[in-house]
Amino acid sequence: MCRKFSTLLEEEVDKRNGDEVANDTHLFVDGDVGDDYNDDGRGSAGGDSGSDSEKSREREIYAKEVDRVYKVVNELFASDRNMEAVLNQCNVMVSHVLVVDVLNRFRHAWKPASRFFYWAGQQPGFSHDSQTYNAMMNILGKTRQFESMVAMFEEMGKNGVITMETFIIATKAFAAGREMKKAVSIFELMKRYNFEADINTLNALLDALGRAKLAKEAQSLCEKMKDRFPPDLKTYSVLLSGWCKVKNLVEAGKIWNEMVDKGFKPDIVAHNTMLEGLFMGGRKSEAIKLFELMKVKGPSPNVKSYTILMRNLCKSKKMDVAMQYFDEMQASGCKPDIAVYTCLIVGFGNVGKMVYVYKLLQEMKKNGCPPDGRTYNALIKLMTNRNMPADAARIYNKMIENGLEPTIHTYNMIMKSFFLSKNYEMGLAVWNEMLRKGCCPDDNSYTVFINGLIRTGRAEEACMYIEEMINKGMKAPQLDYNKFAADFSKAGKPDILEELAKRLKFSGKFEDSNTFLRLSAQMKKR
Repeated sequence: MCRKFSTLLEEEVDKRNGDEVANDTHLFVDGDVGDDYNDDGRGSAGGDSGSDSEKSREREIYAKEVDRVYKVVNELFASDRNMEAVLNQCNVMVSHVLVVDVLNRFRHAWKPASRFFYWAGQQPGFSHDSQTYNAMMNILGKTRQFESMVAMFEEMGKNGVITMETFIIATKAFAAGREMKKAVSIFELMKRYNFEADINTLNALLDALGRAKLAKEAQSLCEKMKDRFPPDLKTYSVLLSGWCKVKNLVEAGKIWNEMVDKGFKPDIVAHNTMLEGLFMGGRKSEAIKLFELMKVKGPSPNVKSYTILMRNLCKSKKMDVAMQYFDEMQASGCKPDIAVYTCLIVGFGNVGKMVYVYKLLQEMKKNGCPPDGRTYNALIKLMTNRNMPADAARIYNKMIENGLEPTIHTYNMIMKSFFLSKNYEMGLAVWNEMLRKGCCPDDNSYTVFINGLIRTGRAEEACMYIEEMINKGMKAPQLDYNKFAADFSKAGKPDILEELAKRLKFSGKFEDSNTFLRLSAQMKKR
């Protein structure tokens, strides 16, 4: 039985405190500092009222129910064809909220999500609504299951539950998958389902294409649609952002000029987009000129403008100059926000000036701007980059105490750091903590975990998780299969990849089976 993450963490901290470490690196180990930026101003109020206590109990009961359903699906969907029968015996009170919450536990694993979704739809007295359909659409879109997503879209149309969000989910998914024609086809489908497309709809599609680095396609679509939907300021800003993302400043400049020629005055959003684009394109001197021009001719730089400038200075390790602009920003009346503080924290952390990191954390609290999830993730990354996984885990605990939800990225960073330091027990503890918190492992999580298992000589366990990953509908991880096969050869199991291929073939995973058969054949030739 695995020990709790918190118990293991205390042991790690005890070990850490016994080591000789420079004073500045102790900032996130010693409890008093943690307390400094953990205090969120909440007093120790008296007992809850009866109604609050009742609501708390209801939430606890509901959370346990979600957890119970999740565990049945997660444990039985691949190995037991009677998953649905077991769920039927559980007397689950199926509701739309419960279905969405369970689906969110499988946001990176479309196969168990899909199987649970269709089981729920067959329960007496329950039918899926737009909320549950859109949750499932989101999962299919993010995992690039486009055929299934289109089929579900059509099903939603027949059931009359398509919403504007459905179109946005599908459009963004196709754009992210660089499926330009399909993204546009969803846009054109709106009329068929009695949804009125307008310039805002087009802008949302152009933005999705730009984020997917399809600036040329976004530009082409805008040209095609301009008679039907004349571009507005937002349109130009979105196109500008798209070109800046692919570092094509020539086309970005053309968009800027066209925007002005059409009578639109570039606003602060457009200026900030161009400012960031110039930095991304390596034209730093022009970016600073634009920033200085904004101060003279307007629009005046806002906190976002200063953050863009300071982030670039931090990357160049020019912390003194960054702090000069920070002081200037405050003098101009711009109140610092979480993003600018986090930017400076990362900058000082990367140059090893942890005392300044601590001071900024104190200042954030003092100015009513407590660290958010991004700040904590930045701190965790600083610790993992300095090979201080126990400190990273302590920051994670502070994050939880402050009521902030860790992201999948949070867990992946800490887990990788422990495995790199060959601490298998803590790496496993992070994995289990992630599952306990209902955070669905993504491809990167599995890759980090499986690599960690191989690195610590647990190739057989790694094999089990590769199979689990594929069963959930994910692709086989990118691993050092030479090391993988070598470990099994040493353990007297040279045919492990071939055995894995056979099991995958038996369960219908023919493409993955062939991949492992090829790898097995290559290993035998060596």
